[in-house]
Amino acid sequence: MRTKDVVIIGMMSAILITFQVALSFIPNIELVSLLIILYTLIFDKKTLYIIYVFVALEGIIYGFGLWWFNYMYVWTVLYFIVSLFRKLSSPFYWAVISGAFGLGFGALCSIPYFIFGGIASGFAYWVAGIPYDIPHCIGNLTLALILFRPLYYILDKINRQFLYSNRDSAALETEKIKK
Repeated sequence: MRTKDVVIIGMMSAILITFQVALSFIPNIELVSLLIILYTLIFDKKTLYIIYVFVALEGIIYGFGLWWFNYMYVWTVLYFIVSLFRKLSSPFYWAVISGAFGLGFGALCSIPYFIFGGIASGFAYWVAGIPYDIPHCIGNLTLALILFRPLYYILDKINRQFLYSNRDSAALETEKIKK
């Protein structure tokens, strides 16, 4: 891994944790989902490093509980969903995916409760969280509709200017033109 990669992973992780902490006073309204979608589209596999640094920082800030293990796989699930649909170009599609992820967040987080507490425990955890999943869905959908294009532009520009040398940038442009 190059020094530039380590720096971008650190910077992007810091952006995630900063926005997560800054918006923590609003229940389930967050930019993390949108940023992970954008990171996956722009930084590809480096996003996994970004996710795990972010989750480690959350554990340091908030403590390491069962919720922390959820975050280890929940954000990775989003990474793989985005990777599957990476050919989509419309911000509307990404907003729908982000909203659906917000709606399914509680279901994904209930998995350990199903495993360790049984069906009743997992189901109770999931159902109890539905009132929080609905605003999570609406918030993710709305934020993605509003911020997808401007944030994509900014992050793509950072990626082109910071991560690639002039020679790499020219090769990248040539590759895009061929497609």
